[in-house]
Amino acid sequence: MTLRGSPHPLRIGVDIGGTFTDIVLASSDGRLATAKRLTTPDDFGRGIAEGIAHALAQASARPDAVERVVHGTTVATNAILEHRGALTALVTTAGFRDVLEMRRLRIPEMYALNYPRPEPLVPRRLRLEVEERTGPRGEIWKPLDTATVHAVADRLAAAGVEAVAVSFLHAYANPSHEREAAAILRERLGDGVFICCGSDVLPVIREYERTSTTVINAFLGPTLRRYFASLSRHLASIGITAPIHVMKSDGGVMTLAAAAERPAWLVESGPAAGVIGVAANLVGQSSGDAITFDMGGTTAKVSLIENGAIQRTGDYEVGAGINLSSKLVMGGGYALKVPVIDISEVGAGGGSLVTIDAGGLPRVGPRSAGAMPGPVCYGRGGTQATFTDAALTLGFLNPEAIAGGGLALDAVAGRRAVHDQVAGPLRLGDPEAAWGVLQVACATMVRAVKAVSTYRGRDPREFALHAFGGNGPLVAIEIARMLDMRRVVIPPNPGVFSAWGLLCARLEHEIARTHLVRLAETDAGDLGTRLAELEGALADRMRAEGHGAGSYVVRHLADLRYAGQAHELTVPLASPPDLAALATAFAAEHERTYGHQSGSADVECVTLRVVAHVAEAAPARSVDTPSNAATAARVRQVYFGPAHGMRDTRLVARAHLGAAAQSGPLVVEEFDATCVVPPDWSAALDGAGNIVLTANG
Repeated sequence: MTLRGSPHPLRIGVDIGGTFTDIVLASSDGRLATAKRLTTPDDFGRGIAEGIAHALAQASARPDAVERVVHGTTVATNAILEHRGALTALVTTAGFRDVLEMRRLRIPEMYALNYPRPEPLVPRRLRLEVEERTGPRGEIWKPLDTATVHAVADRLAAAGVEAVAVSFLHAYANPSHEREAAAILRERLGDGVFICCGSDVLPVIREYERTSTTVINAFLGPTLRRYFASLSRHLASIGITAPIHVMKSDGGVMTLAAAAERPAWLVESGPAAGVIGVAANLVGQSSGDAITFDMGGTTAKVSLIENGAIQRTGDYEVGAGINLSSKLVMGGGYALKVPVIDISEVGAGGGSLVTIDAGGLPRVGPRSAGAMPGPVCYGRGGTQATFTDAALTLGFLNPEAIAGGGLALDAVAGRRAVHDQVAGPLRLGDPEAAWGVLQVACATMVRAVKAVSTYRGRDPREFALHAFGGNGPLVAIEIARMLDMRRVVIPPNPGVFSAWGLLCARLEHEIARTHLVRLAETDAGDLGTRLAELEGALADRMRAEGHGAGSYVVRHLADLRYAGQAHELTVPLASPPDLAALATAFAAEHERTYGHQSGSADVECVTLRVVAHVAEAAPARSVDTPSNAATAARVRQVYFGPAHGMRDTRLVARAHLGAAAQSGPLVVEEFDATCVVPPDWSAALDGAGNIVLTANG
């Protein structure tokens, strides 16, 4: 679908992946244009600008027709994973310089006694102390000694730091010392140094999590500022001066200016967009339950949507390698206590490298060929077999080109790599070896699905698997088969679906404050007063983004636990507060999450949250009318495993599916993705343009 001659304003979604950068141009009349370009790791902004310019030219659209650009970025995540952020210092209360190393007594591998902890983002020589002390209720136990702050400033200036995190004990209860110290540091170090306070970044209890999050924010600050400036310049160079919004980890968006001040909120920016897209796609459907499955070139990401509600968490770690569950596997990364869509991620994508271990077993990922050199069949210098080369060997992929012909494939080289590096060592035929690669990769991805379903007390068989990403539709049915799921949904434009999801996100901000009190010892009036204070602070933030009172929607949340527990569950809080209903809602969520509740234990409030979002409808999307026109019979040999063997398989376009189910084997080829339908499944097209796959029998 093109936008040629469209007089309507455009919105652009840009999603950067490890292999491809995906671009969606959406017209206000529902028409879409899409583009898929290889990612440019040396300068992401250049690749984005080139991709947008190409998409605009293909659609015959003008840059001045663009009214907004929404961007999902991996820059923050990569900076942490590669330790390539700013030279950062930590200024903290005397006696607490080592909190980043002491952490929590948790390790991700229970029996690994010598598990290597990640090196702190701030070296010990730059973790400096000042004399001050505040009590847990905000009382001043020891005034701030400004002389020690000036001494710290001298050392930081000599060290040439680029960023400073200020995190004092109990500053969530009284931020005065932090703000006074930060003012001195700004005066002494100048505007070129990024400085942030824990009481501004995360004003909640728990000194390690607050300090770690503040350090992450400072570590990313200069890097993200440079990146945003570069992105703005690149877009201006092609004539785009429209506002740029950035996806946050919780699925909302914020302006570049806000993102530059709070970069810690962007760590899971990219993966969140697909979940937002599925939630928007569910509107109007009979069921609001979905497991989202996004398989791209480097990783596969999974999340759960229940009754239309996206699952979020406040306990997250970054830099721990592959994240199987933010709640079940912790201790291997850096604590990031900000709202994040609860996503499990594994290192399995189209570019995942295939290896044979010392025991003669095949492994797929987590190392990836990335965008450069990419899989062997891309013909860009790759020499090691990848998942994509195995899929090509199975016949799943067009052997000539993908991405609408934009990327020619060297099928001979890809098959040779599988033959020499996998089939030969395993003493198998090429199709059988490639099928084994598929099964190993899918088994890894099943763990991610279980992490958001089975491990949380949800039965995946009660959900539909919504698959997207460049490789999601390729393997979705195999994933569903392993979990005994019987329904898979492939949305329109699956290969660039996350970029479309960016356009469904709404501008959103959250403010949280610790309020540690048992519900039995407080009253609704006190909670209401505190929530009103948070609403006032949130109104100032929304006003700074150009949204006055009445232009956004506010909701209240509370983090609750049973007295004596160490972790909380977040539940909605009515306005005005109803304490009895709040305790009941918490008990129900506790039973749903952990399988039990306590009728006698006191319920304790730990944190109050106020969230504001701009109510904005998801972009309209035109749906292609299924075509009944006869098409030339196209057939390709595809291997479907030992049960079905090599089969002549029809190749069809999405538009040639209809409401009546067509039995497999089928391969649905699209510009941005390929959907494989084995012989024992059927495919149909619903009224919203989704491919609905169901198990036969």
